[in-house]
Amino acid sequence: MLRFAHHVQRRFQPVGISALVASSLAILGAASTVAAAAEPGLVVRSFLSDPPICRAGRPVGLTAVVVNDGPADADVTATLTLPPGVRLVAPDAPAPVHVSITDGERQLQFVVEAQAGGAAEIVLDLATPGRPAVKQSLTIDFLPPVAAQKLDAVPPAEPVATDMLVGAIHCPLWEADRIDLWRGVLRHPERMPALGLYTQENPQVADWEAKWALEHGISFFVYCWYRNGEGGPVKTRFSRGLHDGYFKSQFAGTLKFAILWENNADGIGGVADERDLFDNVVPYWIENYFKHPGYLQVDGKPVLFIYETDRFIQDLGGPEPAARAIERMRAACQAAGFKGLTLLGEDRGFVPAKLDRMAALGVDASFAYCWHVAGNPTPDKAAARQLELIRATRDRGVLPQVVTASQGWTGWHDEGTVWSIPPQRFEQLLRDAKEIALASPKDQLGSRIFLLDNWNEWSEGHFIAPCRAHGFGYLDAVRTVFSSAPQGHVDLLPEDVGLGPYDAAARAALARREQRRPLLTRRLNVAGHQSGLVAWWNFDEPAGTPVAFDISGNRLGGEMLGIERVPGIVGSAIDCQGGVVLVPDDPRLSVESGLTIDCWVRTEAAGQNDAWIVNRIQGGGLDTGFRLGMVAGRPCFALPQTDWSHHLTGPDPLPLGRWVYLAATFDGHTMRLYVDGAEVASCDRPGRVNPSHFDLVIGSFSPESRAHFTGLVDEVRLFSRGLSTAEVRICWQASARNQP
Repeated sequence: MLRFAHHVQRRFQPVGISALVASSLAILGAASTVAAAAEPGLVVRSFLSDPPICRAGRPVGLTAVVVNDGPADADVTATLTLPPGVRLVAPDAPAPVHVSITDGERQLQFVVEAQAGGAAEIVLDLATPGRPAVKQSLTIDFLPPVAAQKLDAVPPAEPVATDMLVGAIHCPLWEADRIDLWRGVLRHPERMPALGLYTQENPQVADWEAKWALEHGISFFVYCWYRNGEGGPVKTRFSRGLHDGYFKSQFAGTLKFAILWENNADGIGGVADERDLFDNVVPYWIENYFKHPGYLQVDGKPVLFIYETDRFIQDLGGPEPAARAIERMRAACQAAGFKGLTLLGEDRGFVPAKLDRMAALGVDASFAYCWHVAGNPTPDKAAARQLELIRATRDRGVLPQVVTASQGWTGWHDEGTVWSIPPQRFEQLLRDAKEIALASPKDQLGSRIFLLDNWNEWSEGHFIAPCRAHGFGYLDAVRTVFSSAPQGHVDLLPEDVGLGPYDAAARAALARREQRRPLLTRRLNVAGHQSGLVAWWNFDEPAGTPVAFDISGNRLGGEMLGIERVPGIVGSAIDCQGGVVLVPDDPRLSVESGLTIDCWVRTEAAGQNDAWIVNRIQGGGLDTGFRLGMVAGRPCFALPQTDWSHHLTGPDPLPLGRWVYLAATFDGHTMRLYVDGAEVASCDRPGRVNPSHFDLVIGSFSPESRAHFTGLVDEVRLFSRGLSTAEVRICWQASARNQP
């Protein structure tokens, strides 16, 4: 059972331009080269259990991902040190395995079984003759054993009573054809949901979510609701979790639901005008949601959450027409047989002027989608700051408040502030926040409803649903604080009753890359030691090789997708006609204090616009990363600080019909663009490069994008420092001698 992933044995030796540039840079001495750093040897990239949540009394697979970054090949013996009560099922006697320094990632697999529930620390030991041992620990909190069953459906829920209505905001983004949205979990495997990378539209997924929520005191979900276009009949985005999942769930109606109108997307998320609101949106809500037996009502009034009340005011033409529209919305609900409409507006940071505007607008209460806490706070500070904001909102006194408690935040790309409150500390936050809520006047909504942020915002870093890192810890905290039900209970998993898995679509989408990981991470150091060199793709692999190797030794290979090798300035280049080389996201690609991107390009196509050669800026991260390409036929280098900012464009069109050397540098203060070794443009841009967590794309903006470069690209490099003008000129001169 000790196995390693397949790896390619074929070797090749790139020659020509790579060696020439490396040797030319060497003449600059210490400015451009450094002595070889001490080799770290074996490195454990990850060591995790295969299932996100593990059950005692049942075999559990463990996988360690290892690479050999040492100076020589190694014969590795991998063993586990297990605590009492945990036994090794396989392998019986692991034999040494030869791990070459050129191998990519290798997988070591074990199977263990715990006798009883509870935390267990497992230590992986990698022993190599003549080298210090490498150890990596993994702590698993095993759930207590249960008898395995084989059922055809999710077992009935056993709801617990609470002293308030407790709801959780629900993120419905996780649809089968949007696997890319899971990138935050792929970057943070500790967040892996108990259901895996599930598809939200599966009714059994909704069944499990409802069962777990009800059994821990959560009585309703607030589904984020996205419109897709304004001015006509309602079309929606990300609605399958509600329409195909919840509505077809056996627990629809038992677990209540409401909608949170995400009206902030320009031109598609709100309303075109008052007519659009009342001809299209309000009737759609009434017929499809408010009349549903599971929709949340308070005193006979449907409860509607609005994400951006200021955008609502803007769409309706100002405060007065917006306030009149809300009265018409209430009247429309009364005409449909309800007693009115309860409307809540979002404020996440105690903005007094916004609270005043919402009060004047006529909303019934405020709520927070999340609490923004700046400065990467500790759990105690994050909890304390939330309570300060909650009290400040209460003390403002202009609008009742439905209290929200937030578990954490990272943003989609670990940008800005990053923090998380562990379950035990979250329990105390809930107690403190609940005390504030219950002290509200009894006639106010805030004394009756409490909100949790968020059930399942996995990529943004705030979630309370069961996951690898915390198990059912957050839900147990909710049950403890809001319910008087006995704390002893059984939390079932799909595998306990023979159901699942629910992530087949994600597994299929990710399988190709996972199969190629050993090849993508092969270690080839042809470039030698160059100061700040992060990666170098020269595309000189044998024909048919499905990846472009990184010849810097840093294992940052890229997958060849719909792109072909052709003769280059030396060896091979890639012919960009819409295909890409896709380099998987890696922290080393997020250079921060400085960078250089350089490459050789050749094109016959004049006037290329919005055509990108190297790109690491994507939707959802428009203020991060870097890119090099063409705008209006001229070279362009982008290094944004805010969305789409700092695009530095050369003054002249790119020469056609010959190889051209492009370089873009940044030294922490100034962006510079070079063509054939000469600086052609510069601009001030003090500050760091905002880190990105997207794949790096060579040849286009993104896979299958129309914003692709047309022509040949060769010898693409990335440095974590800005090369000097002298260094850029040497790189050009060394390579130019190879012009055909």
